[in-house]
Amino acid sequence: MVELSIIIPTFNEGKYLGTLLNSILAQDYKDYEIIVSDNKSSDSTLRVARNYKCKIVKGGRPGRARNNGSKIANGKYLLFIDADSVLSENCLNNSIRLFKEKNLDIVTARFYAYEGNSFDDFLHWLYFVLISIIFPLVPHLNGGYLLVKKELFDKLKGFDEGVKLGEEHDLARRAKKLGAKIAILRNIKVYLSVRRFKAEGRLKLTFKYLFAGFYRITMGEIRSNIFSYKWGYKK
Repeated sequence: MVELSIIIPTFNEGKYLGTLLNSILAQDYKDYEIIVSDNKSSDSTLRVARNYKCKIVKGGRPGRARNNGSKIANGKYLLFIDADSVLSENCLNNSIRLFKEKNLDIVTARFYAYEGNSFDDFLHWLYFVLISIIFPLVPHLNGGYLLVKKELFDKLKGFDEGVKLGEEHDLARRAKKLGAKIAILRNIKVYLSVRRFKAEGRLKLTFKYLFAGFYRITMGEIRSNIFSYKWGYKK
């Protein structure tokens, strides 16, 4: 039995997965298992996962992939991480410590651009400011790094696989209704790849995120394809 189950949804993430796994192995905290939930990758993703001795399960789109990973998880806590994320030094140890000290139920971290430019840094800062403002009323969690008690996750019946985009925000909203303690661990740094910014264009993608956020607040969860949103990028 381990304390923490780290669940990583993947789809052709061979280029990025090793970097994430190395950042996990470099952590002082060691009481974890790693589960890769893969959606029929055709690149080196599965080979990388096997080389790092990860457990592998059948994936799907992010919500389903995370749910499938949780079904075989042995940990008291579940940590969902995107495959193109990179953890900062002592990220896991500090996250678990704060989680316990503050008696929290579900949290996210503060995100920074990985291999981006100054504009990418600004966009990540702006995202942090915006979600901090609306967090007390409409909590937003980022699936790039989402730590939750497995007991609560099971009670919520996991991610709603009918939500097309922002399933982690839906999870936070449902958790709040149950009285869960939700927080942003502001001192926990997690770096996210800017590949999506580069692939779609920074301003275009920023507009999509803002529109999606406005849609959720005014219309409810996104259950239809309101715009094209690709999962997985080669570059």
